[in-house]
Amino acid sequence: MGLRLLQAGFPVVAYNRTVARASDLAAEGVTVHSSPAAAVAEADVLVLMLSDAAAIHAVLDALPAGALDGRCVIQMATILPAESRALAERVRGAGACYLEAPVLGSIPEARDGRLLIMAGADREADFARAQSVLAALGETPRHVGSVGQGAALKLAFNQLIASLTAAFSLSLGLVRREGVAVDTFMEILRDSALYAPTFDKKLGKMVSGDFGTANFPVKHLLKDVRLTERAVEDAHLVGPWLPLLADLLDRAREQGLADADYSAIYTTIAPENAGQ
Repeated sequence: MGLRLLQAGFPVVAYNRTVARASDLAAEGVTVHSSPAAAVAEADVLVLMLSDAAAIHAVLDALPAGALDGRCVIQMATILPAESRALAERVRGAGACYLEAPVLGSIPEARDGRLLIMAGADREADFARAQSVLAALGETPRHVGSVGQGAALKLAFNQLIASLTAAFSLSLGLVRREGVAVDTFMEILRDSALYAPTFDKKLGKMVSGDFGTANFPVKHLLKDVRLTERAVEDAHLVGPWLPLLADLLDRAREQGLADADYSAIYTTIAPENAGQ
């Protein structure tokens, strides 16, 4: 994302809690600061892409009083709607504007400026201030509603990622176990209303058993499923399969697949088929 902003002509400074992960930015001449305060001091717009709400608060805790005054904070991580609203209150109390802007897409989409951006902002002026930055990362960033609604959309989509992948894993495992040709299964599936392109994207990994090092790994989808459980409870909805999804992903993590592509959930649903 930083490289994309640089390519779009924005002056960029950076901070990463793990310095090595900013090495590609440093190689392009971006100043990578050793403290968040130093980075914030040079920036007008702050883009936060951190692992969870606890990490975001930890970084904000490291800022001196007045550091956020007059700045615009764009929070892009996957967190609970309630967590985003609490962050909005904190950031505004420090004198900055706040909007959430979670995304669909991964490293290739970020590199090419093709992320799907779902911005939640309580004021149109906040979205307008951030729009040029967001447009560099995704061609048509959407102002989907107030703070919390963007976060809810992101969790809704990630719930689909987990549920669709688990459902496809079970169907694929069943037909393989019964000796049905995978090509036959996929040809019929593609011609039906049941098909989703993600099935073809993950099919090769499931059949080969090679889940690689992922842009969206098991550990992050596990975190998001657990967040969705909490969001569903807060919204007084019923999602009894979510704990089961979390358990399947947690088993994959325990098998050493925490950093593998999230389609490694297949190994816990069809353990004898993976890679065969």
